[in-house]
Formats: sequence, structure tokens, C-alpha cells
Amino acid sequence: MSTPGSPVCEPDWLALREPADAGARAADLASLVAARLEPPLVVRDLGCGSGSMGRWLAPRLPRPHRWYLHDRDPRLLAIAAGSVPGEPVEGELAELTDLAGTSLVTCSALLDLLTGEEVHRLAGLCVDAGAAALFTLSVTGGARLDPAEPLDADLAAAFDAHQRRVVDGRRLLGPDAGAVAAEAFRALGAEVTVRPSPWRLGPAHPELTEEWLRGWIAAACAQEPALAREAGPYLRRRLAGLRSGELRGEVGHVDLLALPA
Repeated sequence: MSTPGSPVCEPDWLALREPADAGARAADLASLVAARLEPPLVVRDLGCGSGSMGRWLAPRLPRPHRWYLHDRDPRLLAIAAGSVPGEPVEGELAELTDLAGTSLVTCSALLDLLTGEEVHRLAGLCVDAGAAALFTLSVTGGARLDPAEPLDADLAAAFDAHQRRVVDGRRLLGPDAGAVAAEAFRALGAEVTVRPSPWRLGPAHPELTEEWLRGWIAAACAQEPALAREAGPYLRRRLAGLRSGELRGEVGHVDLLALPA
């Protein structure tokens, strides 16, 4: 999971992205899993952050249901527990060893921060417990901006490479996470359904678009320092396009539903 204090798990960033997350998630997968589950439900939200997944998904599930909110960051757990009725569970994902009695395991924007081994292990835990899994908003790479510029492709490739970097000896899956998870569940006999869930950026989400742009460019330059020379003028042009209402962007994500066979 992400390092505490990094931008991807800061409360302000999570609040900024929540409306775009809600609009991107594949609602039909929530309907599918709701139709297959019989209450009372036990739901585990892994890497719950500030609770956005629970706020989006809980109204779509049959009641009654009991939630367990898992995260390593006590600040975020406190925020999540304030709006999602559930039991906070502080700890690392690696400490989760048994999902017995769980009806549904869910997460949002988490898989790309894991390794292949960690995703396969998580799939195994879900299948062994007979639990459904709804994993949303795993990045797929190749962000696209309109109008296009020549530098877009280089920045996108560098950013995707940055997401696959090695952190503390762990090779992150980044844009490969959704495909790896689907393969892992299918190999274990689960019924897997995948849906695209892209962010749509632009004038409808100006603050999010600007913050994403800044972070996207910074990560790309960290991966490929040679891009830094052109990064400043590029960012200024893109922000001017955002302010004029011309800039549009799409950031690819995928949602995955795995149901017990």
C-alpha cells in the first residue's frame, strides 16, 4: 500500500478525487454483485482511505451489511469511520491472512500499488473464503489529453514506468494490476467481469485536473529527468487550456468483479 504521507493518500487529494471516482466506477458491477449476495453481508474495504468506496457502494448493497474498514493510516480510518458505519481495522495488507465469513472484499485505486505476488495472494484469500471481490479504479496507463501535444506520449510512457517502479524491494504492478488480478482470479476458477472506468478530466473537474496534471508531470520527470527541460512550458500551456475550457483528458482505469464459481 502507499506510503503514509504520500500525495496519493492525503485527505485533501482523496476528497478532491472522490466525485470523479464516483462518476467513473462501473455501477453495473455493483448491481451484479448486489444481486448475487444474500444478506446479512460482511464487507471488507481494503485500503479504505477516507471511505469514498464505502460511501459509493454501501447504498447499492442489500441490507443489513457490516463493514470492516482496513487501512494503515489512522488519520484516514478516523475520517472513514465518521461517514461509513463500520469497524476500523488498522494494519498492513500483508497482515490479512484469513477472510473467512466475508461476503465481499472491495477496494478502490489500490491494486496498482501492489506487487504481482500480493495480488495473487489476495485473490487466493478471496477464493478460499468464497467471497466476492469488487476491485475498482486500477489504472491502465496511457493517459490521453485533447488537444494532443507531441510531448504527451513521452510523459505518459515515463509516468507508466514510474508506476511500475521498485519501492523498498517491491516491484509495483502499476498499469498491469487489473490484468494480473483478472488472470489470478480466473486461474482459481472465479467468474470474472471487467469494465473500463476512465476518469474524464477537464472543465468539469478543474481542481482535480490541475492537481493530476502536476502530479503526472512530476512523476514522469522523476522517472525520466530529461523531460524536465520541457515540463515547465508544457504545464503552463496545459493549465492555460484548462482555464479556457479547451483541455480534456482521459485517465484509463478498470473495474473488476470476481464471483465465486
